[in-house]
Amino acid sequence: MDPRVRKLAKLLVNYSLQLKKGQLLKIQGEHVAMPLMQAAFEEAVAVGALPYIEVTCPDAAEAMLKQGSKEQISYITPMRRLEISKIDALLVAWGFQNTNYLSGADPKKQALQRKGRSKIQRTLFKRIADKSLQWVGTQFPTQADAQKAEMSLRDYEDFVYRAGNLHLADPVKHWKQVAKEQGRLVKILNRVDRLHIRGSNADLKLRLKGRKWISCHGTENFPDGEIFSSPLENSTEGYIHFTYPAEYDGRSAENVRLEFKAGRVVAESASRNQNFVTAMLNTDKGARLVGEIAVGTNYEIKQATGNTLFDEKIGGTCHLAVGASILESGGKNHSAIHWDMVCDLKKDGEIVADGKVIYRKGKFVI
Repeated sequence: MDPRVRKLAKLLVNYSLQLKKGQLLKIQGEHVAMPLMQAAFEEAVAVGALPYIEVTCPDAAEAMLKQGSKEQISYITPMRRLEISKIDALLVAWGFQNTNYLSGADPKKQALQRKGRSKIQRTLFKRIADKSLQWVGTQFPTQADAQKAEMSLRDYEDFVYRAGNLHLADPVKHWKQVAKEQGRLVKILNRVDRLHIRGSNADLKLRLKGRKWISCHGTENFPDGEIFSSPLENSTEGYIHFTYPAEYDGRSAENVRLEFKAGRVVAESASRNQNFVTAMLNTDKGARLVGEIAVGTNYEIKQATGNTLFDEKIGGTCHLAVGASILESGGKNHSAIHWDMVCDLKKDGEIVADGKVIYRKGKFVI
């Protein structure tokens, strides 16, 4: 086993999840991510936790969407409802045998499935917000993910582990330093009401009075590197063009452009898979509202790979999520979807806070 896998597992269990003796931990992922899941299982056992592994099956997910009835597609088992209320921690290992396994699925059926899952998603978000459940999602490098990133597997492994600063002797020390610097930025942004993102890819205005900014430094997503908040639900005005592919639910849309009025998406376009974008935005009444606005701060990630986990963290970008708010930030929007889309600000982007430029060409200037 690559020693970086065990190093990552140790970090996830002890730093990200801060797992304790007796806690119930679910570890979830496809079979191709088993090396990381097994390493995390062993680390959890070492701290006295109670781990178990769930191996997800993409073929079954595809079959349900293609062959299932509306009732079957939207059904949530009693076991799943009970599980989400009982586990103390959740570790999701992303890593795919086929990154496009749902490319042939009906977008309307995917939206229906998302809607059916909305209650357990709301429970998950609520438990994360009140700290009764710790969770972290991370990437295990696979051949399919490497191909999507247009890299060899070896180069992709190096990319993944360097993005998490696992090349350092003490990566936890690095992430604690990130927490300190981002904590400084958050204190400033928590006093901001009006935010204006402008440049060749955006002219977008939002309000955030009373909302809380959150620093992300490796405790929920890993690798990490962002600060985010939830805008006032009726405040978003203008447009934004997402320069990186927008990945969601096993599908990809390109050159997505959203136009907002009184907080809602009133027009959407994409050069690829626009029907999927529209179907997701029509999932429910909250899907066309903004649930999150964020700035990427990880400058070790220097290129887009078509994987939102990394692309949304790229230093010099911002991202916006349509759909459900992150409750910790004070957002009130509910939706079955939460879709992050990424916009590059490095060339000519600016962020103006209450009339003052605080961010220019991919860097904070405060």
